Amino acid sequence: MAVGSHNSGAPCGSSTSTSSARSPEAKGRVERANGTLQDRLVKELRLRGLHDPVAAAPFLPEFMADYNRRFAKPPAVAYDAHRPLRPGDDLTQLFTLQETRRISRQLTVHYKRDLYVLDDTVATRRRRGATVVVSEAEDGTVTMRINGRVLAARLYPKGHAQLDPGVVEHKHLDGVFAFIAAQQQQRDAARLASPKLTRREKDRLHAGLALRAPALSPG
Repeated sequence: MAVGSHNSGAPCGSSTSTSSARSPEAKGRVERANGTLQDRLVKELRLRGLHDPVAAAPFLPEFMADYNRRFAKPPAVAYDAHRPLRPGDDLTQLFTLQETRRISRQLTVHYKRDLYVLDDTVATRRRRGATVVVSEAEDGTVTMRINGRVLAARLYPKGHAQLDPGVVEHKHLDGVFAFIAAQQQQRDAARLASPKLTRREKDRLHAGLALRAPALSPG
């Protein structure tokens, strides 16, 4: 098995599939290769003082060539099954983290403890309750799509003590209130789990939760 010759995962939309190691012999080869890489490569990086991906990247081709020269075996079938990219293949979209979320009635989407507000259009209103595919690129850029079409959305900024009507329109306030309430409940739960908190402080937190719930609920 040569380093760099195996694609262990199939990106969503690439029309490729994963070939699993099903026999004990194949599983053994995979585990031995993984063990070698996890041990040999890590030590090589440490010996060369390479401690981050940027510094390690130029060394990897040299390591792969040396590893393949010493350990690679010719394939049983020489046929190259790789195919060229199709005109519609977008690698920047395929190689992203993708999850599904639902659009709330307030045209908001929750993703990784963040709140995204969709543009209020006739087409977007028809998507209430629909499932969107949230894609996160390597640089952190988040994009939302339905049936391949990008939805215009903006990230609601965190840390607002008060809601600015110029930032969040009235029709989105229900979703923002629910988001704020969920964030506050998570913070309170984390504080209540602290062993350093006194009984009196816990009682105050519980009392605050009881008062805050109706205050943050819509309407």
